[in-house]
Amino acid sequence: MTAPTINGTRYPQPIEDLLPAARALDLPEGEAFPSRNRLMREFRIGAPKAGELLALLKTEPATPDATAEPDTTNPADPPAAPEPAPPAEPDPTPALEITPAVPPAEASAVSRPDTPPPAAPARRAVAWPVVLLALPAFVAIWSGWVGLGGLTGFGIVHPLPGIWDSFSINSAITLPIGVETYGAYALYVWLSGRVPAPALRFAKWSALGSLAVGALGQVAYHLLVAAGVTSAPWWITTAVACLPVAVLGMGAALAHLVRTHD
Repeated sequence: MTAPTINGTRYPQPIEDLLPAARALDLPEGEAFPSRNRLMREFRIGAPKAGELLALLKTEPATPDATAEPDTTNPADPPAAPEPAPPAEPDPTPALEITPAVPPAEASAVSRPDTPPPAAPARRAVAWPVVLLALPAFVAIWSGWVGLGGLTGFGIVHPLPGIWDSFSINSAITLPIGVETYGAYALYVWLSGRVPAPALRFAKWSALGSLAVGALGQVAYHLLVAAGVTSAPWWITTAVACLPVAVLGMGAALAHLVRTHD
């Protein structure tokens, strides 16, 4: 059981008060000084204070007792050199380094000299020149598809018979609206990179296929007109007639893949 501290209190005492009590400790045979751990345990002090107390025990001699016999040694003999004190053992407990708090204003004002200045945000490329590019392309593509539709059986229809008999529309406009609009949308989905991998692959190949079909349609129309053909061959008519259905299927599939994140 740990002995109580001196003076009947459990609180640590000053080193000057602990020094006599430390000299009075019963030591095992062969030991001249108590260990630092015993000093910590006996007086309930920390390692730094116990090390300092142990150093004082080894350097300061004990106070001579008044009842002790006088020294009979020859005064002519030179005094014995005091035993050098061993170095104090380092404290194993690392000291806490207290860093003063820096106000936010001062912390923001101090900067390292080697810190590079923040880079200016890069300006985004403008997109309005695309409108100028699209206008002539729209005129050429629209006229080519509508003309090819006229050569393959597309023409004026009345979509609302019995409801609005006078309302009519040229069904050939479904070709440029369907094929070219889907090609532009699939190209946007592919280059955006913000969709799942299956949608990205489907958008890539369907966009390239739509652009290739659009180019072939324009080539076919101009070749037929240049040759004076008033009615397209059956295989061209068959391919053009299937375009609205193919565009509907690819558009529905791409919309489904874009919303699927599995």
